[in-house]
Amino acid sequence: MKIDYEGFDFSTSLADASFPSPIFTASGCASSGKELAQFFDLSEIGAVVTKSVMNKPRHGRPTPRMAETPSGMLNSIGLQGPGIDYFLANDVPWLLNKGSRVIVSIAGETIDEYSVLARKIRAVQGISAIEVNISCPNVENRGMVFACQTDTAARAIDGVRKIIGGEIPIIAKLTPDVTDITSIASSVVDAGADALALINTVLGMVINLDTMRPHLGGKTGGLSGPAIRPVAVRAIYQVHSAMPQVPILGMGGVASGRDALELILAGASGISVGTASFGDPSAIPRIQRELHSLLLARGFKSLREAVGYAHRSIEEGS
Repeated sequence: MKIDYEGFDFSTSLADASFPSPIFTASGCASSGKELAQFFDLSEIGAVVTKSVMNKPRHGRPTPRMAETPSGMLNSIGLQGPGIDYFLANDVPWLLNKGSRVIVSIAGETIDEYSVLARKIRAVQGISAIEVNISCPNVENRGMVFACQTDTAARAIDGVRKIIGGEIPIIAKLTPDVTDITSIASSVVDAGADALALINTVLGMVINLDTMRPHLGGKTGGLSGPAIRPVAVRAIYQVHSAMPQVPILGMGGVASGRDALELILAGASGISVGTASFGDPSAIPRIQRELHSLLLARGFKSLREAVGYAHRSIEEGS
């Protein structure tokens, strides 16, 4: 069902990239969109954020890779994928042919790998933005996650910016597993990020009581789903408060229009939906409709009026 936006500006932007709707897929939860295309028209949502792709094909982590948790799930996929060359030759053209707006998510194990990926993406026409997933282990620094330190986070973004120039907006995807997320956010913006994706999954673990060992093949995994939404709201609120001019693509436990609105009021300009799609493949257009109705019911004339509204004082909001 297509929403009639007449009389209401539902559009949003992340730096220089504009989208007709603020609801996107979340990286890793819709592959490259073909699975969800069976349930709704991909051109009617904001954009498809692809699964993070690396330079070479990757098999991922050993099984088991998923575990159900209270109000969420753990995944330990390990960035399985076909590699950037196959992805750009097959998946991106398919998405563009469907009329979808495309945000390509990239991941690397070294600074140089991010730069190589950026160079290959730069040669492709029609991509709306690049999501740089720096919540990955840096093999050059004893496996430390890039986004856990200001210097490594900044270097990864700087490497992409030097290749991309000003041609494609860069969205830096950050992990919540840090002491001060605003300092990490500030470092990547200074390094050239145009927008931020908040938040990636929260690191967790499940112990199998039968084997009395870690359940996941990779031992730890990323916690997603409603359980992490308050963490996402907190991170988005803190970063928007510190840098209100920087667009935020919010994500983390969004399963309804009310959840999406909460992140928008905290400061997100767009919302990615991930885990909810596993149980309800039509979750994204449903959430889009619900959010539209909620914004109208609260008297907003546009989505932009609602972004960061929770930061206003009582006097300003009255």
